[in-house]
Amino acid sequence: MRYCLLGPTRVLTADGSELPVGGPRVRALLTALALRPGRALPVAALVDEVWHGDEPPADAVAALQALVGRLRKALGRDRVPSAEGGGYRLGAAREDVDVYRFERLAAEGAAALAAGDPARAAALLDEALGLWAGPALADLPDRHAEAARWEARRLDARRARLDAALALGRAADALPELTALCAGRPLDEPLQVLRIRALREAGRSAEALAAYEEVRRTLADRLGADPGPGLRALHEDLLAAETPTPAAARTAPAPGNLRARLTSFVGRDEEIAALRQDLAAARLVTLLGPGGAGKTRLSQEAAERVADTWPDGVWAAELAPVRDPEAVPEAVLAALGARETVLRGAGAEELRTAGDPLSRLVEHCAGRRMLLLLDNCEHVVGAAA
Repeated sequence: MRYCLLGPTRVLTADGSELPVGGPRVRALLTALALRPGRALPVAALVDEVWHGDEPPADAVAALQALVGRLRKALGRDRVPSAEGGGYRLGAAREDVDVYRFERLAAEGAAALAAGDPARAAALLDEALGLWAGPALADLPDRHAEAARWEARRLDARRARLDAALALGRAADALPELTALCAGRPLDEPLQVLRIRALREAGRSAEALAAYEEVRRTLADRLGADPGPGLRALHEDLLAAETPTPAAARTAPAPGNLRARLTSFVGRDEEIAALRQDLAAARLVTLLGPGGAGKTRLSQEAAERVADTWPDGVWAAELAPVRDPEAVPEAVLAALGARETVLRGAGAEELRTAGDPLSRLVEHCAGRRMLLLLDNCEHVVGAAA
């Protein structure tokens, strides 16, 4: 017979059919015995577990004997023998009880993962997790401490299974479960490492950086602590992967008009990560700050780091020289290289006056996927908006 404690207490026969066990007290008795298969449990200990939280009957020994009789009727007398010196035991091996089978399979799965065999690890861990049908020890009145231990092992197994999924190249499949788990356990760093790895391996590096920043802030706010070595190392890997390739090394430069800068950009990783997250989620992002705070350089650096996601390029329009708000659309058209011109006289060039500049700008941009950076627009903010 198989005894199932990972969920409601059940007994399965060799062919998988379920035996009716009885009411709550009988199931509590069976749970207490199955947790120590083959071991004799004294009557006093069994009474305490079965009636925990309630006043036991006046004749608790007789009441327990009646429950044992009902359990023997369900399972067979030989499966619940009396122990020498009093008490009772369940005639079963550890492998007959699902909590211990889960324990073995989870340990073997973790060992296979550590040995570099994620496929075998995934199969073992799937079998282990498949034994769960609900909260552990659901029919034991005093379940909390013991159940918490098994729930912690279940979480360890889920972490290992998700790690195996990443090793097998299935990051996108693992992300929904990782996202849900991390939402309920924001301080679980190993779990957060898996989520950030999955985002990176699913090609969502900007979201991975933003997720790291979110975890860093949560740890600081709740614990006053910095991320541990695992998270920090992953963050460094993400930043290294995001370092822009020098312009001279690019074989097929993307369109755009961002100017190459002669100095390196150091620090401000949190602001870069936040900007990348916002750019991935919103059509309009506004960067605010006092004069001289470095908004221009920060915005250009963030724009350059996401340039590969914009097939029609990243374009910067410098609006500092523009004094007339009505000239803003024309200035942006000029920055995009989209001014329409005609020749007059001896080769003199003039802007074509036909058509509204804003309409021409919309027409130019409508069929393209581009990122447009409007710099120094405070004095013409209405027109820029």
